[in-house]
Amino acid sequence: MEKNIKLHGVAIKNGLETNMYSESGFISLYSKVGDFGNTRKVFDENTERKLGSWNAIIAGLSQGGRAKEAIEMFLELRESGLQPDDVTMVSVTSAYGSLGDLDLASQLHKCVFQAKEMEKSDLLMMNSLIDMFGKCGKMDLAYRVFSRMKERNVSSWTSMIVGYAMHGHVGDALECFRCMREVGVRPNHVTFIGVLSACVHGGMVQEGKYYFNMMKNEYGIAPMLQHYGCLVDLLGRAGLL
Repeated sequence: MEKNIKLHGVAIKNGLETNMYSESGFISLYSKVGDFGNTRKVFDENTERKLGSWNAIIAGLSQGGRAKEAIEMFLELRESGLQPDDVTMVSVTSAYGSLGDLDLASQLHKCVFQAKEMEKSDLLMMNSLIDMFGKCGKMDLAYRVFSRMKERNVSSWTSMIVGYAMHGHVGDALECFRCMREVGVRPNHVTFIGVLSACVHGGMVQEGKYYFNMMKNEYGIAPMLQHYGCLVDLLGRAGLL
């Protein structure tokens, strides 16, 4: 923390405190260490702030578990007359998903398509929407976004699998995983958390063991605490203490 303040002091001495890149950089820096007092102070000191500073504070609040504040900041951004871009929308969808408010999520879905589109970032936005609807328990809406995507990556598939598993749609989660493998997308450790969670919900002991071994032997993914937790839960519920 002290090093951050000293670095900030150097920037001020050199007249860089309102430089667009320095400003957004210090907002991100303070956010990452949980110093939201200084985060807001840096942001408030410049009345002619650029979109990068708005994005930095919205992302910092969202990632710091302050979803409501992130959304409030997003509403202020829109009132300021600046147009949010794809970076803004990725952070905001994450915040909305954390709240699990379907009405707000549906409103945000419309806002997303008003943001500037870039090929790579558009994929990030769509993945964020899938994740958001999944956390809200609306897998039909998540699938609607997923089905319309021209390009899907491991995060797209994983968000669907985790969403299905989270809400007890066991068959859908495992079928989605099968399709993912069939099209040649390589699963990661988060994918297998979703797959194993689905097995827990379904009480599928043999399948759970099968996927656990697949993760290790076929994909070379070392089991983490969450994977072991799923397996222990699965075996415990089946009485295999």
